[in-house]
Amino acid sequence: MDDLSEHLLPVPGQRLRFGRGAEGIERLEARLVGEAFATHRHDTYALGVTLSGVQTFRYRGERRRCLPGEWHVLHPDEPHDGAAGTDDGFAYRILYVDPFLVREALGGGPLPFVADPIVAPSGMDPSLLACLRRMDEPLDEFARLEVALLVAGALRRHAGGPAQDGPGPLAVAALARVRELIAADPAARLTVAELERASGLDRWTLARQFRAAYGTSPTRFRTMRRLDVVRRALRHGTPLREAALEAGFADQAHMTRMFKRAYGLTPGRWLAALRL
Repeated sequence: MDDLSEHLLPVPGQRLRFGRGAEGIERLEARLVGEAFATHRHDTYALGVTLSGVQTFRYRGERRRCLPGEWHVLHPDEPHDGAAGTDDGFAYRILYVDPFLVREALGGGPLPFVADPIVAPSGMDPSLLACLRRMDEPLDEFARLEVALLVAGALRRHAGGPAQDGPGPLAVAALARVRELIAADPAARLTVAELERASGLDRWTLARQFRAAYGTSPTRFRTMRRLDVVRRALRHGTPLREAALEAGFADQAHMTRMFKRAYGLTPGRWLAALRL
């Protein structure tokens, strides 16, 4: 993917910061002032949300304005620049996604083209915003598939194409095998290929049908089962760090973030409440 720093104009106060990515996906935060970027183009889709200030850019012959909370969607290989609409500068977070990944998620066919690059906050799935809010968290194989499906769905919808096909008849027995495989050992480092073999489904069908059958993604289901392991361990007196590693989390800090996101309390506060 392109190195944006090559197009960044030499103005004081510019800052770019990359988050955690995956093959075909990059996440970036930019805080910029003045005339920020010279005209350039990416070989990826770009879906960004303005965090603060007013972002302006010239795209397909028109000067566009993107306000806080609004999204901008840029097609691969389309020239554009970037500048602040006010003296206060602007900030945004953005996803860069390889078109090949989008095409795979859509099951082939032509790439969707979004004619109007500005999308209202209500026009995007909240899960995409969450993906950017959590840009410093790793994207494993499962999360990579989910992001690709979200992006592909958003692009198809805003391009005015046909609605995304539903998951089709559910392969109930195959999905149950995947669910049981994850639940039996949440700490296991299962790969997408292993789940494909266990289910007999391709990865895209598996991701869509798992959510349709169980109301959540394989990644989220695995996280919640890992948190079950943590809660059992804590009730038996296991120290936080040991409980996190036993459950398959990278470290105690990672486990704590997931725990608070799931239950609204840190593990320590949750445990203290049990003892009251």
